[in-house]
Amino acid sequence: MHMTPRKGFLAVVLGIAVSISATASAEEPRLDWPPTLELDHVLVQTSLYTRHFNPQPDHTNQQDLISIELHNPHRWLAGTAWFKNSFDQPTWYFYAGREFPLWRPSEDVTVRAKLTAGLLRGYKDERQDNIPFNHYGIAPAALPSIGVQWGRFESDLIVFGTAGMMVTGGVRF
Repeated sequence: MHMTPRKGFLAVVLGIAVSISATASAEEPRLDWPPTLELDHVLVQTSLYTRHFNPQPDHTNQQDLISIELHNPHRWLAGTAWFKNSFDQPTWYFYAGREFPLWRPSEDVTVRAKLTAGLLRGYKDERQDNIPFNHYGIAPAALPSIGVQWGRFESDLIVFGTAGMMVTGGVRF
């Protein structure tokens, strides 16, 4: 089976996100279940840059994303995001997920992976079939990312399937 460079990149990101709990440092909590409903911080993000791997003339790279994530002390999260999809349609992503610390080069900087999964709503009309399993205008989605937290600021590189990637920036409150 031939693997394209972007599929290889996706496989690496997913592999890191799935296996990272085994390499977490001793002070990091394990995957606790069920997650506690305790609020540690809120992350507000926006899109900074988007790139489609195979751009089409009708694709837009201006997503205007705004998202809000609620994080608990054990790195579980729940969030919602509003953005314009690749075809300039208003779209919502309702999700839950977890962060996985990878490396902490200093007290204020943490490199981490994140994996979220949820429901995507907004691909409609002639664009409904552009995402898999989009029945009744709602489709399941899973988004891996890798990012850095520096004090209250965060940035992520999010891969959305084989379609493209987005860089976000945000602030913790």
